[in-house]
Amino acid sequence: MDHQPKSIAVVLGTRPEIVKLGQIISLLGPAARTIHTGQHYDAGLSDIFFEQLGLSTPDIHLEVGGVSRGRQIGEAIAALDGHFEVSRPDAVIVQGDTNTTCAAAVAANAREVPIVHIEAGLRSFDRAMPEEHNRVVTDHLADLLCAPTETSRANLLAEGIPVERIVVTGNTVVESVHILLPDANQRAELLAGMDLHSDEFILSTFHRPENVDDPETLATILDELVRLAWPVVLPLHPRSAQRAHDFGLDHLLAKMTVVEPIGLREFLGLAAESAFLVSDSGGVQEEASVLKRPVIVVRRSTERPEVLGTFAERVLPGPGIGEIARGWMRDLEGLHEKLAQIPSPYGDGTASRQSVEALERFLGERRTA
Repeated sequence: MDHQPKSIAVVLGTRPEIVKLGQIISLLGPAARTIHTGQHYDAGLSDIFFEQLGLSTPDIHLEVGGVSRGRQIGEAIAALDGHFEVSRPDAVIVQGDTNTTCAAAVAANAREVPIVHIEAGLRSFDRAMPEEHNRVVTDHLADLLCAPTETSRANLLAEGIPVERIVVTGNTVVESVHILLPDANQRAELLAGMDLHSDEFILSTFHRPENVDDPETLATILDELVRLAWPVVLPLHPRSAQRAHDFGLDHLLAKMTVVEPIGLREFLGLAAESAFLVSDSGGVQEEASVLKRPVIVVRRSTERPEVLGTFAERVLPGPGIGEIARGWMRDLEGLHEKLAQIPSPYGDGTASRQSVEALERFLGERRTA
């Protein structure tokens, strides 16, 4: 390509960022300089994803995890500012809506380094979500916004962001799922090792503060899950596990198959064989649309409206969880067949390449301006 970049800082700090930027890093090749802020500092939430995506370890590790949100963002900005001063990249790529994303955008903007935001334009319109503030700040600082859907593009235009800064690429999660999903034999081995049967168990994840920081809310969610007739597999985020223990809810966890955080390959294998999922994860909503599995989204709001009414149903913590689940269980085969015919709204699996090509065009235009 005519304007291949020479030095691109790819800043990440959490599992979703690693997964969704992995193919972009691979396509950039030697031009990519990977900077890990350490926002997810647990090896089970970070290192394993680099390994499974075939990525080299990060070039730089900032170690800003384990502190409050404000301090984490502030320390990351300071560390990145110092790095960009010494080694200025052609552009900075960030993804999503994390503290890392926001910090990297602010640091790059302060050094007048172009910012590329992957997965731009998502909106929950819920100001109680820290992620909403992170993504809005990043979008308005970004020079190139790679929106996953037309809905995201419309959100950006409604906020006055110039149309020439926006490109609709699809979501990079699609290619990540296709690359990492274990084959049928590997999935069968995974199920056998956990004494599970295809389409006869539920896969669940919870980590958002709105669900795990309140004793009554967390108890309600866990109680709804254990009331379901099928086994529930719960890969438990360390923070969620600590909250459950502190709130005296270990007796509910004992009724489920609780496992340590697992690699994305294993998670996708379980998700593809599950009856359905129950989660508060944004990424799971996207992955479910690729795997053609339904997900009950237990949240006040979602920034991924494209899957509602097809692959996802949103509900607040309470009896609605069980009502939806039991409704699905009555005709699970029919539901799976229906979803198999619906395309994922997140594109055809070329989002990473489209994003890199958009970056190359952007840098080429800057050089010739």
